[in-house]
Amino acid sequence: MAKNPLITRSQLRKHREEATRQEQIAQRQYQEEEKRISNHYRREIKKNKPIKATRSSRNRRSRKFNDFLVKGIVIVALLLILVLVMVFYL
Repeated sequence: MAKNPLITRSQLRKHREEATRQEQIAQRQYQEEEKRISNHYRREIKKNKPIKATRSSRNRRSRKFNDFLVKGIVIVALLLILVLVMVFYL
């Protein structure tokens, strides 16, 4: 039997601390990589947003707005004709 131990407690403690430090560094790198990957795919999802409007709803909205504009143009034209008639005949 050897009189001196093969490894001392302080060396064993240093070895354990170094191992835990290495694990922490690896865990931190893993988390950073996961975060980078999730950010990448989050950006991709933002770029490719799902389409919520349908073609029929867009056409319906366009027709309503078109009807509103046509009515407005007709009213303005009638008022303009009324003003011109009043200017020339009164």
